[in-house]
Amino acid sequence: MDLGLKGRKAIVSAASKGLGRACAMSLAGEGVDLVLNARSEDALEATAEDIRQAHGVKVTTVAADYNTDEGREAVFAAAGEPDILVTNPGVRQIPGDFTEWDKDEWQYWLDVHFFSSLQMIQTVLPGMRDRKFGRIVNISVSFIKFPQQNFAHSHAARLALSGAIASMVRDVAPDNVTINTVCPGFFDTDALTTNLHNHARRGNTTYEAIVENRLQSVPAGRFADPSECGDLVTFLCSAQAGFILGQNIINDGGVYQGLF
Repeated sequence: MDLGLKGRKAIVSAASKGLGRACAMSLAGEGVDLVLNARSEDALEATAEDIRQAHGVKVTTVAADYNTDEGREAVFAAAGEPDILVTNPGVRQIPGDFTEWDKDEWQYWLDVHFFSSLQMIQTVLPGMRDRKFGRIVNISVSFIKFPQQNFAHSHAARLALSGAIASMVRDVAPDNVTINTVCPGFFDTDALTTNLHNHARRGNTTYEAIVENRLQSVPAGRFADPSECGDLVTFLCSAQAGFILGQNIINDGGVYQGLF
């Protein structure tokens, strides 16, 4: 299937590793030129070169923290007028007791998972609407559908973004602009490995035992390859996906058992 994306331009944040890298690689496979953003310059440049070699598209890198005003300005200075925006906070969730968090702690997670992505969206929307094409996909987490204990700060901020998006999509839909959220579960990334090692330490058990425990909760019986998230995001950016609006799409191998 030709997804109608050849020659388009995309911004992908937190693109040096994991799900962000997978999204960038998949979009490049459809002929999309890229502006990639991450904090680590070396890893970002390595990813960019891999993509150039694999797909021959133009790849521009911006090593900056898009959770800051300066970082976002640098990204848009390099991007010009993007057709596609993939927001991916690139910040690992850290469990904690909500009764111990002060206002600054809540504000930090709101900045990371809500305000930064929202400001990116607000910046790209006018141009997308004028050009009558735009695709925005936010990378969230499957747990926003069934929030987990000790992650109230992350879930609250991510749900705020999904709520804001649900209120926006009807305004931009007549201009062929869509906004959706992909909610991945357990994907085989460095972030997952680090999180599982942390869980093992806190639970005074082994990494292997934690992995086995997590796999038992996944009906598909495995952790997903990052490309399975990247390809889903790319389809949501396609010409064929113009009728998909404001959805929170679970991609977790069957862990979530709800209907909606």
